[in-house]
Amino acid sequence: MKLYGIPNCTTVKKARAWLAEHGRDAAFHDFKKQGVDPVWLKKVARQTGWQALLNTRGTTWRKLTDAEKAAAGDEAGAFALMLAQPSVIKRPVLELGGRYHLGFSEDQYAAIFGA
Repeated sequence: MKLYGIPNCTTVKKARAWLAEHGRDAAFHDFKKQGVDPVWLKKVARQTGWQALLNTRGTTWRKLTDAEKAAAGDEAGAFALMLAQPSVIKRPVLELGGRYHLGFSEDQYAAIFGA
């Protein structure tokens, strides 16, 4: 099991706390320090859809120019943006048993882990 994200992200913090409280040990991949592997990104997008993986609700997205947002309007442009600015990737990404789960809510994780 591996959790991907940015350590100062509130949602990532909540997910890590939930996992710890429920005795689930997850390796953590920090997008800021360890970067984003393009092969991994495409693998996640194949399962979740690139649109779901692109976080258009966060601060980083809001700071983009209209031209930058427009360039991310297709898969190739979205991938380029996510690789250049990992903060626009929906977080956290939980990798478990070959499946990827985007975001965090207590109900979502309870369902994933049968808790």
